[in-house]
Amino acid sequence: MAKTTITKITDDLDGTKDAAEVSFSFDGTDHTIDLSKKNIAAFEKALKPYIDAATKVSASTTTTRRSRKKSASGTRQDYSQIREWARKQGITVSDRGRIPASVLEQYEAAK
Repeated sequence: MAKTTITKITDDLDGTKDAAEVSFSFDGTDHTIDLSKKNIAAFEKALKPYIDAATKVSASTTTTRRSRKKSASGTRQDYSQIREWARKQGITVSDRGRIPASVLEQYEAAK
């Protein structure tokens, strides 16, 4: 038996037929919304002054910025050294995987 599935995308704002998915990011969060041609134009018009004034950021730059934020000192940390320090302090940490943020904070404070 054959089946035909038809997906109709409608505008998330006004229910208009034949919408298209629009992706955007704001404040570190990715979003998608289905918009008609009319609402895409309105969306682009609303964002234009901000886009024109902004600096375009590549995906690799975004990844680098996020990586830097993870470390309080801005440099890569030696996790084996942190684990060793934690054990000497009587703090239980696993041999592999993520070190809890509270342990990292204690380590940074003790430096």
